[in-house]
Amino acid sequence: MRTPGVLKFGGSTFPDYDAYGLIAEALAGRVHDEERHFAVVVSAMPGETERLRERLTTVNPHPEDASIAGLLTLADTVSAHLLASALHRRGMTATVLAGHQQGLRTDATFARARLAHLDPGPLRQALAAHQIVLVPGGQAADEQGRPTWLGKNSSDLSAVLVAAAVGADTCEIHSDVDGVYSADPNQVTGTRLLREVTYDTAALLSAHGAKVLHARSVKAAKQYGITLVCRVNRPPFRTGTVIGPEGAPVAGVVLNERSRVLAFATAEEADKAHSVFRSEGVETVRLEGGAHIAVIGGYLDLEGFLDQHGLPRPQLLGIPVTQIQGSQVTTHIAEDAAAARQLAQRLHDDQY
Repeated sequence: MRTPGVLKFGGSTFPDYDAYGLIAEALAGRVHDEERHFAVVVSAMPGETERLRERLTTVNPHPEDASIAGLLTLADTVSAHLLASALHRRGMTATVLAGHQQGLRTDATFARARLAHLDPGPLRQALAAHQIVLVPGGQAADEQGRPTWLGKNSSDLSAVLVAAAVGADTCEIHSDVDGVYSADPNQVTGTRLLREVTYDTAALLSAHGAKVLHARSVKAAKQYGITLVCRVNRPPFRTGTVIGPEGAPVAGVVLNERSRVLAFATAEEADKAHSVFRSEGVETVRLEGGAHIAVIGGYLDLEGFLDQHGLPRPQLLGIPVTQIQGSQVTTHIAEDAAAARQLAQRLHDDQY
């Protein structure tokens, strides 16, 4: 049997229940046409994860990471089973592997877990018995079998790890945009699609908050030598950006409105906080020119995190807007979301 294909479908793929039938039909066609089986990583329907988060924080405003990992990942599990059922309706053999069944073992950070061991056996055995193996995004388990979560928007990382486990050299990432752009086309006009991007450039963009790919997924793809192919998540599933070892220098602007810049009293405080954030799996960037840290992408109980780790309370400066020209990176700070969008547009216009 040919090496299985590995696909990932982001949450925007499933705006309604009919979408599961559409994707099931497309998957059935690929199994038939390519004569191989597929591992498919599936994200939750839009808003489902945040609805679970709201219910959890209603019960406890500062929930433990173990509860976050155990509850929020269920949204992706539901989505995977819905797609499995749509495939069954079309006569396909399909199964769902939850986090503890995938062979992905992590540390016990729970809500921002890091991979410790990758056992290819469970995924390969499931693919030998089923045409489609569905993997809920972001899920894994620690060495004791307890549920862990690879972090917010970590389905990309799941897909890369699945590809590594089954021996695939390519991983297709399907989302509502067809690739990496010079800026977020939903926030900036006149953006340009970047057709070929190196691993290092994609990792740099992601590290500063670009939303197309999870930052750790790009690093893992480089580690395992897996080419990432970005495609639109609706027919005809056109290809946009290919991320691999080769690509031209990139100029772009990154704005993630959930990111925040924190100002600490001293550089020593900022260095310590940055070290703690990173050790706990929180994506941060230590900014030059001051005692400043950019916390990337939000979805963090910042107040609870600082208290839990005995860190001093910083001043909230605003939203980072990062300008990238090749390997040169400059981060500006905007007061609010409206100012950040205006700044991003101006910086992009200056570059292009």
